[in-house]
Amino acid sequence: MTNNDILRRLRYAFNYSNVQIANIMQHAGTEPSAAQLSSWLKREDDPELVKFLDPELCQFLDGLVIEKRGPRPDGSKPVVQEFISTNEILKKLRVALSLGEDGMMEVFKNADFVVTKAELGSFFRKESHAKYAKCPEQVLRKFIHGLGQQS
Repeated sequence: MTNNDILRRLRYAFNYSNVQIANIMQHAGTEPSAAQLSSWLKREDDPELVKFLDPELCQFLDGLVIEKRGPRPDGSKPVVQEFISTNEILKKLRVALSLGEDGMMEVFKNADFVVTKAELGSFFRKESHAKYAKCPEQVLRKFIHGLGQQS
């Protein structure tokens, strides 16, 4: 699953317009043009597709956190990550939506997907932890699908 695909899926899950996506990204300090946003949302087989890079996805997710939960108390902006893993994407969505373990399980249930609490917890651990597990793309895909089913 590409970053462009993740952006498209989140756009449909939350029923966001292009303007709303641009506004969300502005919270994190970037201002994409309408043309740039449109080129990110094109289908994979479209020759006009422009790759949505990890730092841009990170800015969108950080903007989503600010949109849903408000700015940081000190007014600082999150540091943009050069690389973002599926674990980090899932974590940022969880923070943005203020979901605890039960809320996460409900989203997966909406997608008719079974994830155990232990498995879910392993996705949020530090990489150095013995019980850390890399979040498979299918889990992220099902989580985003479950978000769309809630709306």
